Amino acid sequence: MASKKRRTVSNGYRSTGKVLTGGSMNPYVKQIEYAVRGAIVIRASELEKELQQGHEKPFKEVVKANIGDAHALGMKPLKFPRQVLALCVNPALLDDPSFPSDAKDRARRILNSTRGFSMGAYSDSVGLEAIREDVTKYIEERDGHPANIEDIYLTNGASEGIRSILKLLQTHVSEGNERAGVMIPIPQYPLYSATLLELNSHQINYYLDEANGWSLDIDEMRRAINEARKHCVPRALCVINPGNPTGQVLSYENIQQVIRFCKEEKLFIMADEVYQANVYAEDAKFHSFKKVLRDMGPEYEDMELASFHSTSKGFLGECGFRGGYMEIVGLDPEVKFHLNKMLSAKLCSCITGQAMMDCLVNPPRPGDESYDEFTKEKEAVLASFKERAQLITKTFNSVEGIQCNESMGAMYSFPGLELPHKAVVAAKSRGLHPDSFYAMELLEQTGLCVVPGNGFGQKDGTYHFRLTILPPIEKLKPLFESFKDFHSKFLAKYKD
Repeated sequence: MASKKRRTVSNGYRSTGKVLTGGSMNPYVKQIEYAVRGAIVIRASELEKELQQGHEKPFKEVVKANIGDAHALGMKPLKFPRQVLALCVNPALLDDPSFPSDAKDRARRILNSTRGFSMGAYSDSVGLEAIREDVTKYIEERDGHPANIEDIYLTNGASEGIRSILKLLQTHVSEGNERAGVMIPIPQYPLYSATLLELNSHQINYYLDEANGWSLDIDEMRRAINEARKHCVPRALCVINPGNPTGQVLSYENIQQVIRFCKEEKLFIMADEVYQANVYAEDAKFHSFKKVLRDMGPEYEDMELASFHSTSKGFLGECGFRGGYMEIVGLDPEVKFHLNKMLSAKLCSCITGQAMMDCLVNPPRPGDESYDEFTKEKEAVLASFKERAQLITKTFNSVEGIQCNESMGAMYSFPGLELPHKAVVAAKSRGLHPDSFYAMELLEQTGLCVVPGNGFGQKDGTYHFRLTILPPIEKLKPLFESFKDFHSKFLAKYKD
């Protein structure tokens, strides 16, 4: 009988007959890391199952504070958007007298914009026209400057739009110093580093200034781009405002500085503004990059800017509907043609997500049947977020070995840790980053799941973790007592 031999395929990898193996698959995909759903979150899910099976733990439940998923952490959906979605998905309910008239009017407007009066039909690849009209009006009201419906694209969450623009920014080569470089803030949201790895772009890190409330420092940005030029062709700057994971809100003047820097360096601006409704600090205010750009006058008129928004954050927290939009201004007509072509290959974003976006940008107005209740629900959500943000900042700053900047906005706190040398040594002996070691110990002892700072990037020698502010206040208070007890014991155990 002939002996069985492993075949060697033409690409040089030994194979058992599979086209795709660990050796033959796309190597850039293998490099992707996404800490928000990483090893600690996997362990949290295992602990949940162990609790369900009756295993004894030092805690009664796992609190997954690793991700900004408001509804998963107990937030109740606002009534008006869900009524509109119910009516859109089941038009028979339009005859139901229990639904308010303004929700019915909105559902009819959306359905009339679809083909066949059905949410089951494709829209144009850029999205339903009626909803894009409402996005355009929303931007005009927000910024006090004209917007153009032809610049509006409805997307599956903000992330799909961000990935589309990053694809456009690639150069004709994927290796060497002629590949595209993209500046991203450190700490950053891992969507950016993961996508840049997938595209084999050069990641240009510019560090936020922790000592000054995580502000953007222009000198640091110049340092970053000058060092990067020998490795790549810098093409774009990404800004997250309000910040994730840091929670900072950029001042008007800081945004002006960034725009001037991008004009000088000929950079495409990508403004991630999904937390624009989440501003808590008394002296902070959200300013869109589009508004500031237009305020700066004709000299800046032709600059390229893509800004992104989402239904997943803000006061709706509707992550699962995957509603988003991007507005792109200053784009070359030929590039715009190819962007539209690329999006056409994806057919269209989820229609229910588009409808949810419409409820965000065009909420009930004074005099509408749903206005009072919607406004009350919205204000209650934002007030609760503010209370939690203040509680978390105050609590962390009362604990030895932790320093925490104010969570001015967004949905997160990003405290810095002073870890004893013995804890750092113990972490490295286990093959773990020190703040991953801390986060895993925290999970095992308290059930609190956070994301270690190294998953977002941080300066060498500094340690952090990210905690979402979304758990209910009645759950946060006892949880923080457990946290303080854990932290005190951790410091004592690894005292130098």
